[in-house]
Amino acid sequence: MTINYARETVIDFTKPFMNLGISILFKAPKPQPTELFSFMNPLALEIWLYILFAYVLVSITIWIIARFSPYEWAYPNPCQDRNRLVFQNDFTLPNSFWFAIGTLMQQGSDVNPKAASTRIVGGIWWFFTLIMISSYTANLAAFLTVERMATPIESAEDLAKQSNIGYGTLAGGSTMTFFRDSKVGNYQKMWRYMESKGENESFVTSYESGVEKVLSGNYAFLGESTMLDYLVQRNCNLTQIGDLIDSKGYGIATPKGSKWRDKISQAILFLQEKGVIQMYYNKWWRNKSQSTSSSTHCSTKPRVVDSVKANALGIVNIGGIFVVLLCGLAVAVIVAIMEFCWSNSSSEMQLWSSVGVIPALKFLLLSMEKTFLILTSLSSPIVKRNMKLLLNQIAPSVFYSAMEITDPRQLQ
Repeated sequence: MTINYARETVIDFTKPFMNLGISILFKAPKPQPTELFSFMNPLALEIWLYILFAYVLVSITIWIIARFSPYEWAYPNPCQDRNRLVFQNDFTLPNSFWFAIGTLMQQGSDVNPKAASTRIVGGIWWFFTLIMISSYTANLAAFLTVERMATPIESAEDLAKQSNIGYGTLAGGSTMTFFRDSKVGNYQKMWRYMESKGENESFVTSYESGVEKVLSGNYAFLGESTMLDYLVQRNCNLTQIGDLIDSKGYGIATPKGSKWRDKISQAILFLQEKGVIQMYYNKWWRNKSQSTSSSTHCSTKPRVVDSVKANALGIVNIGGIFVVLLCGLAVAVIVAIMEFCWSNSSSEMQLWSSVGVIPALKFLLLSMEKTFLILTSLSSPIVKRNMKLLLNQIAPSVFYSAMEITDPRQLQ
């Protein structure tokens, strides 16, 4: 018999030999059908959009930085005519997007950064993709191993918040008394709902009637967990949902002041310590006896639907990696500006300094060319040396397609 306050006032109970609580009996949910784009479930929609934005941002950033950095402009054919200098930058806009997508897919590309600034962008993007792909793979495994169940409710709180699914309990039982006398807001709300629906709609006269209403659909039955567990183990169309609502125990009732109370309590404690009570519980409740036919036990499917399930990763889970990416891009931009300014202030860059920063910026920002050509016929060995140092370290300020330079001042 269930131990409660009203009964304890008129009879004596032994030590509880079994613990229980109020549970929810519901019709077993069916597994959700496999979705065509279920591979996108491990990450939330906002994360996919942020990844797309990060991909575009990194591609454009590395393209701009590569044009500004003098160390990304190379002289690929040193054996050509020294009077015809052709310089090339591999990071065109298409190549920048190809570099970013190759890294994101963990395949790499044939375009490699040379300058410190572009290498910072590449390194932080590699770190970003490492964390993102690892997170996606780990959560994908969770989605593939957890059976997705279409369960409209997961707890008593869910029942209290809705009115589409009816619910009730055994009329006159301890479960009904619990909801009637409860001081908890959600349970009081549930009791008012059961009262408003009337006895025929919410309350049943037996557990068999409750099971019939559950199997008919759109009804949840609230009862003692031990009895519901017994029913679930013998009907594969039933399941228990959520955790126990309360905690109580079964005890043996004796008359007030009976001398048998303590003796029976001692025997119960002895059997509990030896595991005898648990053994009989498994045998008669959970059908784990060797002599029991396996056809009466639903051991191949989950009998309790837990509220814990695989969830898509959102910005709260992996938002920090986007912050790290933005910080890395900011550092790369600062380094690129320093490279640009250093090349202009270098003592070996006197010819470049005479060009000026404004014309250089016009070329770098307005021109989409990946190569430039300079025709030189400088007679002075010193001028030729400075010109060679200049062209090997920094881009020109304007695009000279076919211009013969005989005087360094023509670069102004």
